[in-house]
Amino acid sequence: MEYRRLGASGLIVPALSFGAGTFGGRGELFGAWGDTDAEQARRLVDISLDAGVTMFDTADVYSDGASEEVLGAAIRGRRDRLLLSTKASLPTGPGPFDAGSGRTRLIGAVEAALRRLGTGHIDLFQLHAFDARTPVEEVLRALDDLVRAGKIRYLGASNFAGWQLMKSLAAADRHGLTRYIAHQVYYSLAGRDYEWELMPLGVAEGVGAVVWSPLGWGRLTGKIRRGQPLPAESRLHRTAEAGPPVDQEYLYNVVDALDEIAAETGRTVPQIALNWLLSRPTVGTVIVGARNEEQLRQNLGAVGWKLTADQIARLDAASTLTPPYPYYPYYRLPDFTRLNPPAVPVGAVQ
Repeated sequence: MEYRRLGASGLIVPALSFGAGTFGGRGELFGAWGDTDAEQARRLVDISLDAGVTMFDTADVYSDGASEEVLGAAIRGRRDRLLLSTKASLPTGPGPFDAGSGRTRLIGAVEAALRRLGTGHIDLFQLHAFDARTPVEEVLRALDDLVRAGKIRYLGASNFAGWQLMKSLAAADRHGLTRYIAHQVYYSLAGRDYEWELMPLGVAEGVGAVVWSPLGWGRLTGKIRRGQPLPAESRLHRTAEAGPPVDQEYLYNVVDALDEIAAETGRTVPQIALNWLLSRPTVGTVIVGARNEEQLRQNLGAVGWKLTADQIARLDAASTLTPPYPYYPYYRLPDFTRLNPPAVPVGAVQ
């Protein structure tokens, strides 16, 4: 396993982390993801740790807290061997303190996560969404207090727009509060919007990417191809509307390129898609999920080797889209690109 510093911090994370969204199996959305129980989860944690996967990611909304409970049971007795990452801010109920990032909500959410996980601290705590109704200073002071109390080690955000993340970072700097060092984002060969603004921001401000849904919400598994029906076992039958949108013809072009490189390398389509992500600037760790041992071992095969520069270029070409305004001039017009080149050199940030 390869290890990297996450953003401008001292937190060392594995290139691949394990996502526990399949643990618990409660509710329509997360029930479609998986229903791994504590015994099955312990086996997946065993395999992950043996492979050097030392970070496990979850959230309070995953199966109504059951994901945290199952993960906590699965890691019992070996907490010192791993990092725990969880998230809060999205609604977990109808009450006034069941959503958002206000002080009362955040303190309660962290205390509840610690109980469910069976631990005294969270290594990486991330806001699952931006709360526009709460002043960023209140959010940051509450989080800073939790860090100072030893209940959280590092802070991150998730699913923020560029201005939301930058506003938060500026406020932290202005008031001497703990900064976000990570941004958990959607990024895949089937969805590269992250590159337009959030990646340059990450480079400039030292915020590392923790990538969720790196296989495009289940679209880059190697089972979806042009002219073929959606596999019967695909979770897309039940969850497609909840995931990132993608044009079908664009998706098929990406899959065609993945198929070509799979034939050249002897690797699977998911392994190639994951390996491509690991070559991108700012990417600290890529979260992989698995319903069973076979899927997990397949995903773990994405590390320990590298795509060639030519293969990366072909994947880039198949998946590149012209971004919307105000980004497209910096990609297409010479006068703009001379002032602000859009391409961040691969390897500029690890």
